[in-house]
Amino acid sequence: MSAYVIDTNVPIVANGRSDSVAVACVVKCVRKLVDVRAEATVVLDDGMRILSEYLRHLNPKGQPGAGDLFMKWVWDNRGVTAQCERVNITPLPGDPEDFVEFPRDSRLASFHRKDRKFVAVACASRNNPEVLNATDSDWWAHRRALRENGVRVVFLCPEQFES
Repeated sequence: MSAYVIDTNVPIVANGRSDSVAVACVVKCVRKLVDVRAEATVVLDDGMRILSEYLRHLNPKGQPGAGDLFMKWVWDNRGVTAQCERVNITPLPGDPEDFVEFPRDSRLASFHRKDRKFVAVACASRNNPEVLNATDSDWWAHRRALRENGVRVVFLCPEQFES
């Protein structure tokens, strides 16, 4: 079974709530979230950092968008090990947005602090998950360093960055 760490921008785009995103990108995000719910494991942290971010941007009642439906599915299945792997990540002393599990590579020093939890979770997982990204350019800017540190990022909408 495949495993994924899903940046919040993916379900936000699936909800159709992102500015200047092509319809094709929205469709790709919706389809991927449907596939994940059907046949994959979502990797989360056990401190609810990722779920808390989802809750700030998505409706846990599952409506009205496809991203909200994904949020409801994650919330309902967060304790089901076949659907959700929960891993421990360790904040660095004095810095709740950086983690022991985040690669110590100088090329990643400028990587967004708010997204470090996703990288740390991917690195800590026993399932070797891919990270799904739709529109966050920071992932694109750091893609080589992430890859060389064992973090596999899937860009659902690479056309967002290739122009």
